[in-house]
Amino acid sequence: MPLLTVVSPFSSFSAIFTARSSLPPKRNVSPSPLPILSRRDIALLSFLALSPPASAIDIGISGPKNWLKEQKKKSSKFLLAPVDASRQILRSAYLMLTESNATYTDEDLEKIQQLFISAARDCVPQDRNSFVTFQANTGVEVCTFRLVVKNAASLLGNKDPVKLKAEALLDNLIRSFTSISGLANETNIRLASDRTKIVDAVSDTISSLDKFEQGIRDCLEI
Repeated sequence: MPLLTVVSPFSSFSAIFTARSSLPPKRNVSPSPLPILSRRDIALLSFLALSPPASAIDIGISGPKNWLKEQKKKSSKFLLAPVDASRQILRSAYLMLTESNATYTDEDLEKIQQLFISAARDCVPQDRNSFVTFQANTGVEVCTFRLVVKNAASLLGNKDPVKLKAEALLDNLIRSFTSISGLANETNIRLASDRTKIVDAVSDTISSLDKFEQGIRDCLEI
């Protein structure tokens, strides 16, 4: 049985991102408090990773594998919840960065940086807090999106093209989060040109999230 995978509880959720053309008129937006994963949710997401690998059950007996596949499909809404939540958080950051006639301060930049860290779900190593870094150093998987891939693809072979595609989409997603994190740390938020760069990077990251979600759905066959 694989080792129990633990999801870091230091990530939060918040509303769904729509295309830039359908965003509401720009106005002052104060992102609502982001709820934290409950211990029950964390335990359930970790439990889903305990499904035996495909090689352990694909020995001519389809029953157990089909049952597990159905269970994963039923839990797909929960499994995809971190993706939805990160999309919502990025939308909040987008709205903050595109407010009309806003006067930006260093405090605003700090809020945006924290939103990016929350949305990345501990998948950007340099943004992890000391406790999460300690967990990672002890061999615990702390990147929520990587855990989602492991859960969704646990019934697929290591060389299955659907699993390999999901892993490639994950790598691209992590690069996108690393990019916006770096931009936020280097930007002068008072400059419209710098804000535009971050807004474009946020849009690209949301696109990466959408593709990653589809990769997970393909793994689950939903």
